[in-house]
Parts: sequence; structure tokens; C-alpha cells
Amino acid sequence: MKKVIALSAVLVLGALGLACGEPARNNAQKANANAVVNSVQTAANQIQNAANAMQNAANQATNAANTATNAVKTTNSNSNANANANKPK
Repeated sequence: MKKVIALSAVLVLGALGLACGEPARNNAQKANANAVVNSVQTAANQIQNAANAMQNAANQATNAANTATNAVKTTNSNSNANANANKPK
């Protein structure tokens, strides 16, 4: 009977150990999980930085195109005004 009780106690303690896990192992698993999350966050930040850089480049190109368009419009406007001024009435 003592052997059955001792075996049962060992099995119960083993089951508790499996269910609860060792604190050191849990800490290591949490650390690994946190490292993965940090790695993913770093990658996401790098992607966001690249997207921001591309958006800035696109904005600069758009601004340059708008500046050129405005310069052409001003030149055309001045040319039309001069042409109309020289037109006989």
C-alpha cells in the first residue's frame, strides 16, 4: 500500500510540474516570445520608415511638377496678355 501511495504522490507531483512548468523555463519562453515580438516590431518600423521615405520622394516629385506647371501657366498667361495687348482694336 505504501508503494501505491508513493507512486501516486510522484505522479501527482509530476502532473503538477507539467501543468505549471518551471519558473525559469516560463521566463525563458516569455523572453523568447518577447524577442520575437520585438523583432517583428523592428521589421514593421523599418517597413514604415521605407514607406515614409517613398512618400516623401513622391511628395517632392509632385511639388516639383506643380512648380513647373505653375511656371508654364505664368509664362502662357503673360504671353497671352502681350498678344492681346498688341492686337488691333
